Amino acid sequence: ADLWALAANVATEAMGGPRIPTRFGRVDAASAAESVASQEGRLPDGDKGVPHLREIFHPKGFSDRDIVALSGAHTVGGCKAERSGFDGAWTARPRVFDNSYFKDLLTKTYAPERVAATGCPQHRHASGTIMLASDLALLEDPAFKAVVEEYASDQDAFFRDYTSAWVRLQELGTAGLRDAL
Repeated sequence: ADLWALAANVATEAMGGPRIPTRFGRVDAASAAESVASQEGRLPDGDKGVPHLREIFHPKGFSDRDIVALSGAHTVGGCKAERSGFDGAWTARPRVFDNSYFKDLLTKTYAPERVAATGCPQHRHASGTIMLASDLALLEDPAFKAVVEEYASDQDAFFRDYTSAWVRLQELGTAGLRDAL
């Protein structure tokens, strides 16, 4: 588990994002019987809105600001229909970690569509980039939208808040972590 955390943090920085500290000492499951029974409820569903985002993150100790910061991870990568049911990249440069996700949320118009292979609802811009309902929900709630606007204009604030929330997410449910191997 430590290797996955370290890889994510190094990749974020290699793509232009913030330097994220990694602490070590997570205990891996020795067998499938010891692993998490279900992924359900661990991260939000892409086809749901504001209440669902809060339902997933608030019980884990994350604020509305943290939810928006963590959603900013969508600045990199994309969806594959065969994995998530959704299809496409969120930004025009999916291998660059920056605040373009927030800029796109505020400046682009997305048309609703259904992924042909899965029927999952998503929204597509004329350029081909996508947003999910959970992304567009960040514009529906005034508390979320204010943070989206801040991050769109201040990448340093996004990086600072993302680092804080991401480290807490990576360390959720762990104890006794240390700064060195």
